[in-house]
Parts: sequence; C-alpha cells; structure tokens
Amino acid sequence: MTLKSESLLYKVFVYALLLAGSAAFILPLVWLLSTSLKGDTGLFEIPPKWIPEPVHWSNFRKAVESFPFLRYTWNTVFITAMSMIGSILSSSLVAYAFARLRWPGRDAWFVILLATMMLPAQVTMIPLFILFKELGWVNTYLPLIVPFFFGSAFYIFLMRQFFMTIPKELSEAAKIDGCSEAYIWWRIFMPLSKPALATLGIFTFTLVWNDFQGPLIYLNDPDKFTLMLGLRSFQQQYGTRWNVMMAASLLVMLPTLVLFFSFQRYFIEGVTLTGVKG
Repeated sequence: MTLKSESLLYKVFVYALLLAGSAAFILPLVWLLSTSLKGDTGLFEIPPKWIPEPVHWSNFRKAVESFPFLRYTWNTVFITAMSMIGSILSSSLVAYAFARLRWPGRDAWFVILLATMMLPAQVTMIPLFILFKELGWVNTYLPLIVPFFFGSAFYIFLMRQFFMTIPKELSEAAKIDGCSEAYIWWRIFMPLSKPALATLGIFTFTLVWNDFQGPLIYLNDPDKFTLMLGLRSFQQQYGTRWNVMMAASLLVMLPTLVLFFSFQRYFIEGVTLTGVKG
C-alpha cells in the first residue's frame, strides 16, 4: 500500500469518526424538534417517526401560553445581560493588572486566584446564602448579578493569557504619549481582545441563561422567575404533554444556539489567534 493510499484511508477514517460523533450529538436535538411538532398521539412510536404528519406548529403557541413566557424571558434577558457586562468588565480589568502591571506579590496572588478554581461551588453555597440574606438580597436579582462584577478565576485566567500575547510595544508607546493604565486597558487592549471577549461572553451567557440552581435558591416571587424555573413549573403541571414540553424547551434553548453559531468564528479566534491584527 502506497503512502498516498494510507493517507487517504486515514482521512476517510477520521471523517467517518467525526460524522459519527456529530450524529450522536445532533440526534437528541433532532428528536427534540421532531417531538415538538407532533400531536398528542404517536409520540413514542417504534420505529420512531422523525417527520411528523401533520406538523403541529400550534405546540409552540400552546407552550408560550401555558406559562408567563414573555415575562420570564425578559427576566432572564435582564439577568444575563447584566451578568455579561459585569463579567467582561471585571475579569478583563483584573486580568490586565495580572498581565501588564508590576506590583509586589503579583505572581503569588495569581496562583492563589487559580487555586480558588479547585473549590467546589457547593462549599460556598450556604455561606453565600447567609451573606445575601443578611444583606436583604434574597428574592432579588442582586445575588445572581453582583458576583459577576467581582470577576471569575477562570475568566481572569483566560483574559490574562490573551493579554500577554499583545506586544508590549503598544502599551509602552501609549505610555510615552501620556496615556494612563486605565486608558490603555480600555482603548487599546479591549478593542484588540474581541475574540477573547466574545468567548467570555458566550461562556457567561450559556452559564447564566441555563442556570437553574441560582434562581431556585434566591427567587421566591413567581413574577421574578427565569425561564429555567418556568420550565420546571411547566413540567410539574403539564409533564405528560411531551410535545408541548419539547416545544417550550426548544424555544428556551434557541437563543443559546443562535448566539453560539453567530459568534463561533470569534470563539475559535479567542483560542487560536493573538491580539495583533493586520
């Protein structure tokens, strides 16, 4: 067997493996979409009927009308948007301090910061709840938003590594022109870090949008519920209506899919490219 034939067989094997893996990941989504378009009967036929006849688009209308979908969507959008703003600003600012500023104990504090990633969230859950309760923040959005304005160890690490790829000559030239560190961070490093910021934004959006535990712990008023809590309430009331349940689930997960596929180019650049453009 020639070297060219071996290379061709290797590529065929790799592509077949990737296609099989992609099918395994896509199949649940296809089943979700197919079930959301079916009627009240024939949901669990064997073999399954992937293309329903007729198509019941009314399931999506029933899902929206079955619980305060628009109110919960607005609540979720507000919490997610504020969390993304806080996460991007705080994490990038702290990362700049670790990447570019010289101050005593910088490296030691960075190691301590990374060590906090080893701490499970369950360990701090009760102390945080007691703290927020004493502050009077329970049944408000503050416990879900404010922590993101104090940075995240993983996000700070991500931004620091990206900032360190930006040539020092840029910041040194800006200092010669009389720019402050805050100006350099905001007007030079932030515009050059769009891929990393997009990656951080996608991570934060996915985390907050799909968060069920946080709203469950801190929110008591049904008018303040998020979509995740709304889905849980919907499941408790209409758990046997799988077609409508799948329609509601698809509507809730749709923004995450749209965001990822819209910004996947920046997401990849955040991992593979440096901060130098042009």
